[in-house]
Amino acid sequence: MTGQVSLELGLVAELALDNPPLNLVTDALLAELDAALATLEAAAPADVRAVVLTGRGERAFSVGSDVKAFESHRGPSGRARFELEARVAQRLAGLPMPTIAAIEGSALGGGLELALCCDIRIASVRATLGLPEVRLAVTPSTGATQRLPRIVGIARAKELLLTGRVIDAEEGRRIGLVHEVVAAGEAVARARAIGEEIAQRGPLAVRAVKALVDEALERPLAAGHAAEVETSIRIFATDDLLEGARSFIEKREPQYHGR
Repeated sequence: MTGQVSLELGLVAELALDNPPLNLVTDALLAELDAALATLEAAAPADVRAVVLTGRGERAFSVGSDVKAFESHRGPSGRARFELEARVAQRLAGLPMPTIAAIEGSALGGGLELALCCDIRIASVRATLGLPEVRLAVTPSTGATQRLPRIVGIARAKELLLTGRVIDAEEGRRIGLVHEVVAAGEAVARARAIGEEIAQRGPLAVRAVKALVDEALERPLAAGHAAEVETSIRIFATDDLLEGARSFIEKREPQYHGR
């Protein structure tokens, strides 16, 4: 894939925003990202087991939309743009395999919103994180007001969203916005290492666990537990389950095939 998004498939796929130096979220980038996500959605469980999302270059993971284009987003054209952003974000968040954001440099506005769609976020010490939309008299449009409270809590989310304050990676780790802070230039390597760890697990079980957790806050506890039971029945019928149990008994590494 060429253009403003690149996708390298594999057990741990790498999906990169490739519009340096700031990896601005343009209409072209969104269209290419949408296409790349469709490819990942269709991947067999054994073929792609985790995805690392990153941004090319050292300055930014992504700083979101180009402020110079804001005036063009007024009226009907704005609705089309915002609906595209929402659709792509929901598609990223809904990928069946785990996703890990590797953040080098700035993740601001729509860029941070894309990282919020991922299951795990790794930031380098030089990363900065923020949702500064209100400083420009606009509102987030790619899910920040919905996802950030679920990640850091309502009070902390309101503080960040209402002030538009930009924080460093260590504060992001302290409040639970990022999971781990690593040395400069090491975010992708660390994210890939986590992806490779996930790739060693049963891919059907991993996908099932992600789906259960994603739906946990939307269901009553009893309904969620019932979904767990049904999922366990389905997973226990797989060949991977047999391989997992036998490899444990035989004291060897399992070889999962996603079936």
